[in-house]
Amino acid sequence: MERTTTYRIPLLLLILVLLLCFILNISLGSVTIPFKATLKAVLGGELANDSWRYIVWNYRIPKAFSAILIGSGLALSGLLMQTLFRNPLAGPFVLGISSGASLGAALLIMGSTLFSSLFSYSLINDISMAVAASIGSFLVLLVVVIVSYRIKDTMALLIIGLMFGSITAALVSVLSYFTDAEKLQQYIYWSFGSVGNLSWPQLLLLLAIILIGVFLSVFSIKSLNALLLGENYAKSLGVNMKRSRYMIIIATGLLAGGITAFAGPIAFIGLAVPHLTRQIFNTTDHKVLVPAVLVYGAILMLVCDTIAQLPTSANVLPINAITSIVGAPVVIWLLVRKKKMIF
Repeated sequence: MERTTTYRIPLLLLILVLLLCFILNISLGSVTIPFKATLKAVLGGELANDSWRYIVWNYRIPKAFSAILIGSGLALSGLLMQTLFRNPLAGPFVLGISSGASLGAALLIMGSTLFSSLFSYSLINDISMAVAASIGSFLVLLVVVIVSYRIKDTMALLIIGLMFGSITAALVSVLSYFTDAEKLQQYIYWSFGSVGNLSWPQLLLLLAIILIGVFLSVFSIKSLNALLLGENYAKSLGVNMKRSRYMIIIATGLLAGGITAFAGPIAFIGLAVPHLTRQIFNTTDHKVLVPAVLVYGAILMLVCDTIAQLPTSANVLPINAITSIVGAPVVIWLLVRKKKMIF
């Protein structure tokens, strides 16, 4: 493996870019706030307009931190899945965890049509949505972990995960068919994804979930590097494949499931950022890739959120659409420029 000291300067530069993107993100929005006033609000200085401080601290900064956590978590979970399955098309949602969260949200929003005695439409809010999506993702994760105990073939596990996704998507389609237009519209709006709906307590809970996922990922770095050369090679190095697979799956489930529960399904970041990072750093060493994808994912998510909020406009574009529109051409350009994929 390459010496990680070679990559310290690029990582520091990425962190600097992240800080700049953070400042840019909180400086722009539907309400025009002078740049100096934004900095004063962050640093606790006196402002001519007290409402600016409220906007910065209660909306823009939580939204920016949400983007950082969501981008980092999705990027890392995508890296874990691509390495576990040794498949460049694998993403954080291949195990059906996101589909489980979507099913939980769909049951809460649209289930009142079919199960009116069990669901109350008046109880639907951000907290209940997060709880329902969390339960859905946890149940799918539990099934995947149980299945992984009985199946030794990693590719078979990938196919089973995709089948779980298909089953849950089919159930959501059935619910959509029988629900009314208002509830269907609310579910569709949730499926667009959003980084601007989290309060500080919700952010702290999401941070705790992501920190656990990052800790499990860092603990698995040796296993991840060994897996790049195949499971047999990893076993020859003394890697406990069963334990490593559990840790990787649980870390991915926490990252992808927690983020989907709080922010909805957000596409592209988890699939693309690991490839972008490999192209830029020209390495497959997870000692470099794990911190790099965390920073790179946060940067890309902040940039996409800045574009999606349409500065000076009250309209906000779906973050799902922006992540693909902005990110896909970048991946295509890098691959054409490099003329090969590093994996």
